[in-house]
Amino acid sequence: MSGPMTTRGPVRRGGLRALLHRLLATEEEQDAAELQEETGRLGATLIAACGDRQRTRVVGVLRTVTLRPRGGAPALEAELYDGSGVIDLVWLGRRKIVGIEPGRALQAEGLVSVQGDRKVMFNPRYELRPAGEDDD
Repeated sequence: MSGPMTTRGPVRRGGLRALLHRLLATEEEQDAAELQEETGRLGATLIAACGDRQRTRVVGVLRTVTLRPRGGAPALEAELYDGSGVIDLVWLGRRKIVGIEPGRALQAEGLVSVQGDRKVMFNPRYELRPAGEDDD
């Protein structure tokens, strides 16, 4: 037999490596990994993988929500984080949307554009998600 043994059988190296990573990872790294796992479970695209002019669906947690006028009209902007990166969600002509608040989990779908070094999705379709929802 090759590899180390325990009383229950061979030690899986990948399992030990994952256990060590979980034990040594910071809380922020663990949160990021959980968000990325949720993205995969829901069949969404990681924000880091989104490209310019790509229609996609992303899942994450809102970090900030700001009212910022654009061209004299109101615009509600929210920064969505999924563990891999951030994307700005912008609803033009809106001052407030019930449920769009920092800390809220949501799924958004729309056309991604890259402006400078920021990814932006204008007027995305969205679905609010309960905090800590488990789809298993």
